[in-house]
Amino acid sequence: MIKRVRSWLNQEDSQQGFRLSPDNIPHHVAIIMDGNGRWAKKRGLPRILGHQNGMKAVKRAAIAADELGIKILTMYAFSTENWKRPKDEVDFLMKLPQEFLAIELEELIEKNVRVTMMGHPEDLPSHTLDAMREAVSRTANNDGLVLNFALNYGGRKEITECLKSMGRDIREGTLRPEDITEELIGSRLLSSDLPDPDLLIRTSGELRLSNFMLWQLAYSELWFTDILWPEFTREHLEKAVAEYQHRTRRYGGLT
Repeated sequence: MIKRVRSWLNQEDSQQGFRLSPDNIPHHVAIIMDGNGRWAKKRGLPRILGHQNGMKAVKRAAIAADELGIKILTMYAFSTENWKRPKDEVDFLMKLPQEFLAIELEELIEKNVRVTMMGHPEDLPSHTLDAMREAVSRTANNDGLVLNFALNYGGRKEITECLKSMGRDIREGTLRPEDITEELIGSRLLSSDLPDPDLLIRTSGELRLSNFMLWQLAYSELWFTDILWPEFTREHLEKAVAEYQHRTRRYGGLT
């Protein structure tokens, strides 16, 4: 158990001289990008500057993931609980997708990246939603890295909406309770067109899921680091992948 915790906390001495195997790169990596506010506070800066610098880390992570051979990168950008934050901070966060994509979209297109969004669009401001829809539309035919933004996303709400949809079908007689399977539930989640994450990364030293992909992370490998999100680099992603490659995924069975 102690060894497991140490690997989660990303001890520097455990990853010296690591080598990545090209044959065991995680297909889908999900990241809880945490620590923007604390990064700014440590420097005596407004929290919004932490979020701005966090955008730079998004670009670094996407480029590194693509070069490492990761196929899908899901970024937890804004949760359904983040609306509880001060209004000025929420308003700024809602402008970030527009700002990020205005600067980076052309390069993402050139790099064959496909942008997707996973969340509840009905609550998002029109300028945020318009920016995301433009990025999704303009990259729809790309077949490289899938850069999936979880925006206004919450795992419990996702599962609740799935259950509601099945309940309506049962009431209308188009679905029988005995026909409900894990595969059916998965097909009705917001991530229905994506495989479950192989690896979850969370920055800032927090050791929790924060309502993120609760169904999909059932057998994902977890990697935690004390690094604050604006400080996250290619090296940190490589360390997470290296740790992933040293684990054995049993899915509840024996090997």
